[in-house]
Amino acid sequence: MKISQSAFFASFASFGAFLVFTVFASSVFLDNASAQTKPTASKEKEQQSADCVPAGSWLAPGNGKISSTEVITRAAQRSVVLLGEMHDNPEHHRWQLQTLAGLHALRPGMVIGFEMFPRRVQKALDQWVAGELTESEFLAAADWNGVWSTDVNLYLPLFHFARMNRVPMVALNIDTRLRRAVAAKGFGGVPENEREGVMPPAAPSEAYLGYLLPIYGEHERGGKKRANAGRDDPDFVRFVEGQQLWDRAMAQAIQSAANRPGHPLVVGIMGSGHIKYGYGVPHQLKDLGITDIGTLLPWNSGTGCGKISAGMADAIFGTASPSVISHEPQRQRLGIRFEMAQDGGARVLQVEKGSIAEKSGLRDSDIIIEAAGASVKRMEDIVETVKRQAPGTWLPLKLKRGGDTIEIVAKFPALPG
Repeated sequence: MKISQSAFFASFASFGAFLVFTVFASSVFLDNASAQTKPTASKEKEQQSADCVPAGSWLAPGNGKISSTEVITRAAQRSVVLLGEMHDNPEHHRWQLQTLAGLHALRPGMVIGFEMFPRRVQKALDQWVAGELTESEFLAAADWNGVWSTDVNLYLPLFHFARMNRVPMVALNIDTRLRRAVAAKGFGGVPENEREGVMPPAAPSEAYLGYLLPIYGEHERGGKKRANAGRDDPDFVRFVEGQQLWDRAMAQAIQSAANRPGHPLVVGIMGSGHIKYGYGVPHQLKDLGITDIGTLLPWNSGTGCGKISAGMADAIFGTASPSVISHEPQRQRLGIRFEMAQDGGARVLQVEKGSIAEKSGLRDSDIIIEAAGASVKRMEDIVETVKRQAPGTWLPLKLKRGGDTIEIVAKFPALPG
């Protein structure tokens, strides 16, 4: 039986509405970032009030509205398609699933790469797709809570899509220890046999450095912002190297997948900051000889038009606010990215702006050694404690900050109404 492309894509336009997710996560520092020139004062008010990408519609930045059929058809002709996200936004994952379904219909020879998994758990991904593991066995074998501190319910529909259609899943990332080593010593300071096969990244463009500098300036060190840092600041240089290591590792894994027999379409699932303007993963892919790259991003409908500029992606899709359409109660969020410290405790990598963590006084580089009076020995100790926190309650945290041990209280607001 044959169906028209327009009818096919119309059917998938409503597919994501049937999926229900819960929200508990921390977001990666690049996902909220953007680099553009500030609009003129006369246009700023108009731009901030306009809804440039209404929910359910596509826009090609710099070229105007575009149909879903045209977006998917063009993307399916690429060698690689990168789909962005803010990790804790359920609507972004619904959009990814819808887009994967449309691409798979045109290019069933597909591989899906995930930023969320380091290479060391690739066997678990293979076993899951082959139907050899239950869901709980897969998550345990893939060390989900150890490698990605985000609610797995946001990602499970993507994993089940791959399994249902026997689409290979590829781990794109590297181990946290390598990222930490490069951030501390620089890429050249890490022995080659400890680099997990990652090659030296292509040099960043001046535009990318300009994009990263204000993001770096928002991070704290010693309790102070780094807003006055310059491009030659040694810490900023290491910050850039750490980001490029991540980009390069994912690009190499994507290149390897694209070179499989039959040259499948490789779809990369990753934070939007690795995709925007072609600065991150696309830049590294081009250095590796892959230039036929599609970039698609979700866009929070209602966000000011001044944040859209030509070149940020091939197309962006308007997503509705989760708070408007979600019928599931949101889980509590502390608002941090963290990793386990070598000497114990959870090291804070980033404190999200406006979060409970920021309001409570948590800072980058703090090490949480106790939560609710219990020692923090595993990632799950933080994740599960916050999940259990009832609205309107307080969570005592004991921290190491430099040479001091301090106590703070994270106050979770009561539910509205």
